[in-house]
Amino acid sequence: MPTPFDKPILVTRPFLPSLEEYQRGLREIWDNAWLTNNGPVLQRYTRRLESFFGTPNVCLFNNGTLALQIGLQGLKIEGEVITTPFTFVATSHALFWNRLTPVFVDIEPDTYTLDPAAVEAAITPRTTAILAVHVFGFPCRHAELSAIAARHGLKLIYDAAHAMGVTVDGRPISHWGDLSMFSFHATKLYHSIEGGALTFADSGLKKTFDYLKNFGFENETEVVIPGTNAKMNEFQALMGLLVLDHLPALIARRREIVARYRERLAAIPGIRLPPLPPSNVAWNHAYMPVEILPEFPLCRDALYEHLKTYNVFSRRYFYPLLTDFPCYRDLPCRDPLTVARGVADRILTFPIYHELALDDVSRICDCIADR
Repeated sequence: MPTPFDKPILVTRPFLPSLEEYQRGLREIWDNAWLTNNGPVLQRYTRRLESFFGTPNVCLFNNGTLALQIGLQGLKIEGEVITTPFTFVATSHALFWNRLTPVFVDIEPDTYTLDPAAVEAAITPRTTAILAVHVFGFPCRHAELSAIAARHGLKLIYDAAHAMGVTVDGRPISHWGDLSMFSFHATKLYHSIEGGALTFADSGLKKTFDYLKNFGFENETEVVIPGTNAKMNEFQALMGLLVLDHLPALIARRREIVARYRERLAAIPGIRLPPLPPSNVAWNHAYMPVEILPEFPLCRDALYEHLKTYNVFSRRYFYPLLTDFPCYRDLPCRDPLTVARGVADRILTFPIYHELALDDVSRICDCIADR
């Protein structure tokens, strides 16, 4: 019988570069006495990300939620936006803050991303955009969504909060659609403490986003549009620069952890492992999701509580569906959301972070099996 862990095994822990690395960067910030407002560290970070994403169309923000809100505003989206109920609340909240109506449709059972057929069935004369989410870093079906958007004259926007480092056919998914938002929150595989980025197809949007994140200032005496304050500061940019150097190693380490989980869990009846992406996708292994099926001796919530007795903390991610929150419950929803509702009731994500030892992964699997 497995024994409880002495210290909590959390669902995630942020990677931190060495304190010495960060202190060296702090010395530069102290010498410059330039803490925010497009300082030299942020400028350097922006150039690095332009190279990483393979596009000059990159704009940085103090968090991903404001990045998405400003992205929607910059694109002048109106009316209805088709999106997923199986995502973090920030996705739909960004629509709300832009006075847009989310239209929730179902997801696919293997990738947990938007079902293109459900998207097309939900289009009305008020539809102006599709907001799709690369859930757990699994890429959406871009070819199908792009074709739908082109046929109906819609903007195609991606919430890529989970998808830093994901490529398809060797190309970053930052090139997909009209716009993508990446989150650099501390809980993510890659982070800048807090932070976010937009990548976009239309280079003319860069100036608009710069206005919107900095109060609309053109210069010291001119304000051209009503903007807000969503600027990234030098301390965030420094962390982002340092963690970016480690990203390949972080992804490689998570690949090992996911492989150990999948090897051990495959032998446990009632644990459904989502299929791995096809070979042309370089997945970032950001999360370790499973579904708890009826064949398993415990229901999902019971297993969630069972693991706590071993000092292991999993997460029901995403549960409940967005449509079950009071703020969205009264919105009309023509789609029965059959797949999404079933997944939300079965989903559980297990601990995964760079410092998690493979032997501890095996112990977690023993705790799962000991029910």
